[in-house]
Amino acid sequence: MLRTIRARVDHQAAQRPSATYLIAPETGRAMSFLGLQSASRRLAGYLQSQGIEPGAKVALLMQNGYQTCRLLIGAMYGGYCITPLNMLAQPSQLSYVLEHSDAGIVFIAPDQLERLQQASANLVRPPKIVVCEVDAEEFLPAADAVGAMPAAPGEEDAALMMYTSGTTGKPKGVVLSQRAVVSGGEFVSAVHQLGPDDRVMAVLPLYHINAQVVTATSPLIHGGSLVLPHRFSASSFWQTAIGQGCTWVNVVPTMIAYLLNGPDLATLGLDASAIRFCRSASAPLPPAQHLAFEEKFGIGIIETMGLTETAAPCFSNPLSPERRKVGSPGPAYGNEAKIVDSKGVTLSAGDVGEIMVRGANVMTGYYKDPVETGRTLDADGWLHTGDLGYLDEDGFVFVTGRIKELIIKGGENIAPREIDEALLTHPAVDDAAAVGMPDTRYGQDILACVVLRPDATCTEAELREHCCRELGPYKTPKLIRFVNDLPRGPSGKVQRLKLLDPPAFGISSKQP
Repeated sequence: MLRTIRARVDHQAAQRPSATYLIAPETGRAMSFLGLQSASRRLAGYLQSQGIEPGAKVALLMQNGYQTCRLLIGAMYGGYCITPLNMLAQPSQLSYVLEHSDAGIVFIAPDQLERLQQASANLVRPPKIVVCEVDAEEFLPAADAVGAMPAAPGEEDAALMMYTSGTTGKPKGVVLSQRAVVSGGEFVSAVHQLGPDDRVMAVLPLYHINAQVVTATSPLIHGGSLVLPHRFSASSFWQTAIGQGCTWVNVVPTMIAYLLNGPDLATLGLDASAIRFCRSASAPLPPAQHLAFEEKFGIGIIETMGLTETAAPCFSNPLSPERRKVGSPGPAYGNEAKIVDSKGVTLSAGDVGEIMVRGANVMTGYYKDPVETGRTLDADGWLHTGDLGYLDEDGFVFVTGRIKELIIKGGENIAPREIDEALLTHPAVDDAAAVGMPDTRYGQDILACVVLRPDATCTEAELREHCCRELGPYKTPKLIRFVNDLPRGPSGKVQRLKLLDPPAFGISSKQP
């Protein structure tokens, strides 16, 4: 089995050296599998020359681009653990991740330099900073001298570490082995029956597990290719996908909502008959949007489900349209799945409990957090997903809710406590709690309920401006309600779901 990134790249470079792996549509530049192998070897040698030992963390803060993808794959090829940083993170959040991850070097785009310098200013061990243009033709032009190639990584070596929000508010470093990343790509390739002639429209950011595994890794398995724009654009999505010969597209529900608000293919004068399917992941897709998309564009949607902790895919609807079920992300594929009650007893079909999965793509654990790892992974390798749901008689999973209190906005995980803590730094705020509320564009957006200090006054606009400074626009609540008190259970813990029902606890009139 070829379950390391190096083995997969070397295999494709030997079998199909001139075949295209990557297309950067903004520049028209293309990279072959042989070119990917050469760039990966150069990066590994460069890291060696900088004193970065194999297995070390290599951070990446760049938007999608030709260079970005080479760095992502190249670091794993060399036996390093790539740690992509969220482009939406604030400097304080970047600072925490850089310190916690022990990253020795970080590759960044020029427009991120000031922000990264601010984030690393007070670090005990600041990483070496290497500035790279995202679409540079020359690979690491500043690296004139490179060292020898490191030894090949083993399949249990760490390949990727992704930081994901948890209920504590502090990001957790999800460690994925070479085997886990490759297995995720294998599952995608197999369930969608992908081959060398397939090309994916890849618009999710490369700091997202879906993009890293589904669109960047799976072509290393099936020999296909990806088209990687800098970012998603609803206005140019179809022109780029069709113009570049894509046979499938990979999106999240937020993007589907944007595309639904745009023109249809007939109006654009485009023929999408070569696109075999649209893959939707990262958040539940509302059935109404699912059906509306298929009717408007004539392209079937395959809804899937995955976690950062499972290297993206763990459930997928079948390729055959007749076997898909709207409202379900499908049966487990490449994994085992079961539903358990609060005591860990496996439940029968139709009974709601926690969804658990097991497979070769499951994480090694959380970096520097054996306690949380032990809570999430049991001794038999079963992963607690934190999602509630049930399996039907055909083995399709239906998600009914979340045990964890994560807010999933546009496929991105946001910890409610992170919002709470930002609001609590405002001098007028006495208490605060955030929760995810339904949103047609993002799947979920953020509702925050705030209790003001006695005799204090504050407007929603002032609090939103405060959150924007502390958290950035993406994590700023869409709606802020002023309340007299927060609903709490017997233990004193806030009952967040009750925040969605204002009559349950009353709304204050303190807002001017």
